[in-house]
Amino acid sequence: MSQSGGSTDMTLAFELSALKALAKPGTAFAGARQWTEYVGVVSDEPTYVVTNFTRKRRIRQDFFSGPKSREDSLESVKGQFDTERHVFIGTSDEDRQLAEDVGWEYLSLEDAAENADWELATDDEPDALPDEPERDDWP
Repeated sequence: MSQSGGSTDMTLAFELSALKALAKPGTAFAGARQWTEYVGVVSDEPTYVVTNFTRKRRIRQDFFSGPKSREDSLESVKGQFDTERHVFIGTSDEDRQLAEDVGWEYLSLEDAAENADWELATDDEPDALPDEPERDDWP
């Protein structure tokens, strides 16, 4: 996932839990835009949870899971975004199996972070929003 070499004709989907496990998810997402055609977030969480997380971090998605299951979302995205590769970044064996079931490439968060120089969050360092108060008033 290095910025040098390889095709940029790719659709990249983050599992929400993978995005939350990054120290700077907004920076990672913005960086991914440099070497992908489309990037978004899928989750089984309600739509407002994904929207709230991404809005607070000023993350602009090309797609998100909406009220669909992750499986339905990945199948739909693959049908809508005709790129050479469809890559799903996740954190678990369940995520890996899901990617295989829907014909996406799976990339573990650890491998993605290493290749893209993303910093993983530490347990003692929660994802902080710089200079912004915490808001819980979004539905």
